[in-house]
Amino acid sequence: MKNTNPTSVERLRDFIASESAGGIILMIAAALALVIANSPLFPTYQNLLATPVLFGAGDLVAIDKPLLLWINDGLMALFFFLIGLEVKREIVTGQLRSWKQASLPVFAALGGMIVPALVYIAINAGSPQNIRGWAIPAATDIAFALGLLALLGSCVPVALKALLLAIAIIDDIGAIAIIALFYTENMDVGALVLALVPAAGMLLLNRAKVARTIPYFLLGAFLWICVLKSGVHATLAGVVTAMFVPIAAGDERPLERLEHALHPWIAFLILPVFAFANAGVSIAGAGLDALLAPISLGIAAGLVVGKQIGIFGACWLAVRTGLASLPPGIAKRHIFGLSCLAGIGFTMSLFIGNLAFADPGSIAAVKLGVLSGSLVAALTGVFVLRMASRNNEEAHGA
Repeated sequence: MKNTNPTSVERLRDFIASESAGGIILMIAAALALVIANSPLFPTYQNLLATPVLFGAGDLVAIDKPLLLWINDGLMALFFFLIGLEVKREIVTGQLRSWKQASLPVFAALGGMIVPALVYIAINAGSPQNIRGWAIPAATDIAFALGLLALLGSCVPVALKALLLAIAIIDDIGAIAIIALFYTENMDVGALVLALVPAAGMLLLNRAKVARTIPYFLLGAFLWICVLKSGVHATLAGVVTAMFVPIAAGDERPLERLEHALHPWIAFLILPVFAFANAGVSIAGAGLDALLAPISLGIAAGLVVGKQIGIFGACWLAVRTGLASLPPGIAKRHIFGLSCLAGIGFTMSLFIGNLAFADPGSIAAVKLGVLSGSLVAALTGVFVLRMASRNNEEAHGA
């Protein structure tokens, strides 16, 4: 029974604890952005995010972007790098290394991506220009969801937290693929060909079992510039770089060392900065008509209704047909509560929304849909899981 060794269990608990605390900081950052966006400070907030930032090295490299895009393209590349490290570890040594362990989260994640996208498309069928946002409600924000689970305390089984984590990791893999396939335009083939140089360098480092991480970061930075210039979203360079970091190199474990070192920075700095920069939407004068606009309604309904139907329905079907089984101590009511919480799509949904639309009106509708849908999903999930815990206590008391 290798899958229950103390180190993997301890690592899982540490990861969940860090994600949970980071989720609470994320909520505070998002709330602060909303307060500022609906105060006299809103113009200052907008001007700050529009501040031009230039990076250059003679004529060789020149990247001139506003601060907001440096956050979304630069800092978030580190977030995607961490996702890549987590995905590689889980596939090689973690919960996703065997079909028996991965089957339930795989089915749940697929249902949780497909059904919300279909809900969004159905609501926006009469507005073809909006269909580009179909992937926005397909994402789950693991930090937010685990943060709420942490607030629920011991009434939530640890196995449910582990299942949510596995679903979110598979969800992230899907989001990465969607960004690469559907949100890449005006591709520069020359820059992509140049990107093969740092990729080849990292492959050689991996083959040589180089444990030092600085060479990977230097080549990864070069790869990021090439990918940025190519038209493919630059954050994907973070995922590619992570795939080359070796899990083991002699007596050292570079991947776990990097993951452990980066996680606090991502959870407590980069994601809150992203939330603060992207959650600021003015709701002054926004009535029911704004919430019922196709983009906002499609996203909110996808997150609230689509996630519940997709995840719970996929889990029920997989268990009913014998393709998967529920973890010990987990009942259907827990799965339903989890499917509600998975409708919190905050970070990745806002990220995909910025890729899907360019005009300010659509971006504002995306933010409104993501924030309202995530709020309803969070409240519903907390209520369902509290009721599930109460039912458990009554059953044990009886």
